[in-house]
Amino acid sequence: MIKQEKMENVVLAGIFGPAQIGLIVVAILLLFGGKKIPELMRGMGKGIKGFKDEMNGAGEDSKDKLEK
Repeated sequence: MIKQEKMENVVLAGIFGPAQIGLIVVAILLLFGGKKIPELMRGMGKGIKGFKDEMNGAGEDSKDKLEK
């Protein structure tokens, strides 16, 4: 039984709790400020959308333009 309890503790050690998530949010707010966060998220969204478009083949037109 002791071995099983130790394994459960190891598995749960890497999970973020509400206190850790709150601390991370506060640190991000202090580092970037409230006005910069929407700009950062918008840029990240555009990057992810561009990546998805490239993965889905929508970027083949741009590849053809680059080769010519």
